[in-house]
Amino acid sequence: MITGTATYVDDIKMPNMLYAAIVRSPHAAANIRSLDTSKATAHPGVIAVYTGPDVKDVGGVVCGVDLPGLRKPHHTILATDRVYLVGHAVAVVVAKDRYVAADAAELVEVDYEVLQGVADPEKALAPGAPAVHPQWPDNVAFTFHQKGGDTDTAFAEADVICKQRLVSQRMVANPMETRGCVASWHAADRALTIYTSTQIPHLARTILAGMLGLEENRLRLIAPEVGGGFGCKLNVYGEEALVSFLAMKLGRPVKWIETRREHFLTTIQGRGHVDYWEIAAKRDGTIVGVKVKILQDLGAYHQLLTPAIPTLSVLMMPGLYNARNIQAEIVGVFTNCVPTDAVRGAGRPEATYGIERMVDILAAELKMDAAEIRFKNFVKADQFPFATATGLNYDSGDYATTFTKALDMISYKKLREEQAAARKQGRLVGIGISTYGEICAMGPSPAVAAGGWESATVKVEPSGKVTILTGISPHGQGEETTFAQVAGDELGVPIDDILVLHGDTSIVQYGIGTFGSRGTAVGGTALYLALQDIKEKAIRWGSMLLDSTDVRFDSGLCIDNATGKSVSIQSIAAAAYRAMKIPAHSEPGLVATRFWEPGNFTYPFGAHIIHSEVDPDTGQIEIKRYVLVDDIGNILNPMLVDGQLHGGASWGLGQALWEHAIYDDNAQLVTGEFMDYAMARASTMPWLESAHTCTPSPVNPLGVKGVGEAGTIGSTPAMVNSVVDALSPLGVTHVDMPLTPEKLWQIISSKRQEASA
Repeated sequence: MITGTATYVDDIKMPNMLYAAIVRSPHAAANIRSLDTSKATAHPGVIAVYTGPDVKDVGGVVCGVDLPGLRKPHHTILATDRVYLVGHAVAVVVAKDRYVAADAAELVEVDYEVLQGVADPEKALAPGAPAVHPQWPDNVAFTFHQKGGDTDTAFAEADVICKQRLVSQRMVANPMETRGCVASWHAADRALTIYTSTQIPHLARTILAGMLGLEENRLRLIAPEVGGGFGCKLNVYGEEALVSFLAMKLGRPVKWIETRREHFLTTIQGRGHVDYWEIAAKRDGTIVGVKVKILQDLGAYHQLLTPAIPTLSVLMMPGLYNARNIQAEIVGVFTNCVPTDAVRGAGRPEATYGIERMVDILAAELKMDAAEIRFKNFVKADQFPFATATGLNYDSGDYATTFTKALDMISYKKLREEQAAARKQGRLVGIGISTYGEICAMGPSPAVAAGGWESATVKVEPSGKVTILTGISPHGQGEETTFAQVAGDELGVPIDDILVLHGDTSIVQYGIGTFGSRGTAVGGTALYLALQDIKEKAIRWGSMLLDSTDVRFDSGLCIDNATGKSVSIQSIAAAAYRAMKIPAHSEPGLVATRFWEPGNFTYPFGAHIIHSEVDPDTGQIEIKRYVLVDDIGNILNPMLVDGQLHGGASWGLGQALWEHAIYDDNAQLVTGEFMDYAMARASTMPWLESAHTCTPSPVNPLGVKGVGEAGTIGSTPAMVNSVVDALSPLGVTHVDMPLTPEKLWQIISSKRQEASA
């Protein structure tokens, strides 16, 4: 990747390759009166044009979630009689050249009867709202309720109750590499090969085989280098099945690469919450109850995990606090927008944003320090493992120690004194705190039809070189390095002698994939256990070669404890494959495979503190300091960990300050390109002062917890809390994201006018 020689999907070229361009609806809601493909078909260089009726035998897009009463629209890979979001695929043009295909796609004529769409989930629930799916009487896809403890009594006996409407706006994933796939059909073998940019190669193979009516063992799916995923590639899209259908129909390789405009319109987006939070407390700041009602904008149909994401918000709504009484309600709402699904953090950022804003709002109401109220309500270090009111079992933690380290790093007491002095000068200076927890290393979930296990195979080749086959599929997390480190340490083999392979379903044993910060905690543990099996086999072979029953394995050697004689793992491997003689209870070769499922999730946590100042004349925010202390359990590679935390923080700051997928009242995407959709850039990122504490997880033998989403979850509330704190002398108690300079300038100007009136 550094040298520019890596292979991505768009780098793949095959003889006689064809190129697909998809015709998409410009309307969010419309009936299709007629569709004329004659001009496109006649265009020079066009091989074929297909519409909805042509693909009627291909299965619909799969939703892997099962919730009581869930309404699941049947979303076909090409629309037939109606469209229900902008970008809805209605036809596909296949040509010898991608530019010819794109030109011909413009010639497909569709006569639409345009209908009214709806983009706002609250408006979609109103009586008389346009029906996204007319077969149902309203736009409610599901409702979900969860309760722990006795919230009625807790709220009745509380001294203070704070309420706030909080919005977690839609975000576009925008990985550097957009989606894309190449499909090649070998009719003689009834074999289909798909190259696709995915985080879940084996799950994608299973789902696509089902959609196509093809035996799964006839389908080989390869994920080459993947240029970022962030959850949006934790999905199987209609385009992957469509391109596969085209290859099978035409008998030639077909490529489709998503344009950036298509990505904005048709790849899943994240967040999309409108939440109503309530927090109840005693006068001394003790939190006694929490309630939330979540309106989840699901979009127009379900992708793989769409309805499950807000349930993760409910699971993590207590945060790090000993809140024993909780009540949650989710209303999943259909809108004429692209579906929401897992985007970096997937439900946990929304939960953390909610509880951390509410704790700050409560502190302001009680006139307590924001740090003091957190210390008061933390789960204590001696309470782990800790059973939450939402049914989780936090594995390990010491929240107060981590938070104290962050406060010390930023010199919190001194900073508050400096803030008071600055306020006397009329400056808008804020200090924002976020103490977050998250759920990682995804195990089995009752809402999702997939287990939480992972697999690994270790092969010590006859030469002594080591090959690792992992069922996870990293797309920037760096497991090629960390897994080689683990294997090198366990086997005493130089890291350059270790090859880590992933992403090819014909080479790697079945695996679940990479998402939910599970790669090392689950996949790494499967690898670790396979390595223990290899060492046990090596000891049996070493005992035979040394003619001793008292041997140990250490640093790549089998050592006779009595004589000190040793034999290397390389020599053992050679003997194991020659197999001139085989030890008792053993077999030829030096190979081990492990499938491992954790008995619990892991729960990283941390504290992020941001010191900022708002320019009252422009609304511009200056981040003066950003301190983050994260506890992710044992750290295998500090550089990769910091990279994940820094990237995650940029995501969280992006949501807090800039990013917003905006739809108008008729569900047209207004921010459909980078000219209108702002993201974090190098020039806008602050310096990050990062440190760690370590409470190893007891869930896995590596003691790791997960880091890929931690920075995202901790950063957003810290930034918003900092800005609200800066504006609090003006009487501001809350500002919805994103905190754009224009929005802040308008608030400041309005408050100044009120003060002078």
